[in-house]
Amino acid sequence: MFKKPELLAPAGDMERLQYALLYGADAVYLAGTRFGMRGAPQNFAPDQLRQAVALCHEKGKKVYVTVNTMPTNEEIDALPEYLALLEEIGPDALIVADLGVLSMAKKYAPSIDLHISTQAGIVNWAAAAAAWEMGAKRVVLARELTLEQIAGIREKAPAGLEIEAFVHGAMCMSVSGRCLLSNYMAGRDGNRGQCAQPCRWKYALLEEKRPGQYFEIGENEEGSYILSAEDLCAAPFLGRVAAAGVDSFKIEGRAKSFYYVASVTAAYRRAIDAIGEHPEQYACPPETLAELERCSHRRYSPGFYLGREYAVQNVTDDRYERGWQIVAVVEGWQDGVARCTQRGKLTLGEEVEALRPDGETFAFAPSWLHDADGAPIAATPHAMMPFSLPVERELPAGSILRIKKG
Repeated sequence: MFKKPELLAPAGDMERLQYALLYGADAVYLAGTRFGMRGAPQNFAPDQLRQAVALCHEKGKKVYVTVNTMPTNEEIDALPEYLALLEEIGPDALIVADLGVLSMAKKYAPSIDLHISTQAGIVNWAAAAAAWEMGAKRVVLARELTLEQIAGIREKAPAGLEIEAFVHGAMCMSVSGRCLLSNYMAGRDGNRGQCAQPCRWKYALLEEKRPGQYFEIGENEEGSYILSAEDLCAAPFLGRVAAAGVDSFKIEGRAKSFYYVASVTAAYRRAIDAIGEHPEQYACPPETLAELERCSHRRYSPGFYLGREYAVQNVTDDRYERGWQIVAVVEGWQDGVARCTQRGKLTLGEEVEALRPDGETFAFAPSWLHDADGAPIAATPHAMMPFSLPVERELPAGSILRIKKG
């Protein structure tokens, strides 16, 4: 019997968690303030972890906590206390990569399921089976696998072992994120969540007898970004990913904005629901593809899923495509008026597109803007200012308003 894959969304803080749940995630993954592979987001202090787990469970959603760094001797001495805290809080799973962390998790958080992180680089069925034998319920496969290779793992791995794979987001030039460039060049260890992303930097050639003279390596007039990977987007062939045996579709992006989380989650919610309706004849909803162009991203790629010949992994610069700008979030709607909080400047006369939590979008041009006191205004220039505007269609709280740039 076909089972719809889980939609797993990132949550870098409480706001992003709330938007992931509101826009259709089945589960979220997040980190505490230590031992997680993303140091840039705010992440979750102990009390916030409690709140996050309680909120997810209240809504019937799952929550996975990342404990997937490669700790030093000094760092790992603090791990038992943290694991005991997680055992008390009760998330649905811990995502781990290091064998020592795996062993400690079984000892200090025995009631919590274990997922093996993509950092472990699982690329074959024997490694997946070994993870199962060590107590893992799920493996997050390496991102370098093709659909055929994933199907081979599913065929020979234990039937009870769940398979998770990334379907969207930033890719890394190294194998499953195991990279020392950042540590070497910037003193920030990517294997402890502090990556400075030197793969995204612009590089030039320096000849030792010509100090201070930089020569362009030159892919184009913008310079050379030979290590900077494209972003993964598996939406067009998501049905094939499901058919290969993937149980959970993972969106990358704990360091991305709440708008990114909402937009991408809504897009993949539609796509997964389309798989559920026609598992044998999946066609990516056009609304999914349209929505994925409305959040910031590098040029999209199928990654390694379709084979090396399709895995064009370097982009020509490090810039994101940002064709749309968020201008507000809706706090409430009644009788044709939306109460909003500003997230970007909106000028009267601009056409607005609304994104609802159910993934529906529609455009409208508000005929007036009012400030918090009900006085007419021509624009919303102040950060986080409350304002209102007319819109006939209902906009539930949490809806997002955006405008097209340029």
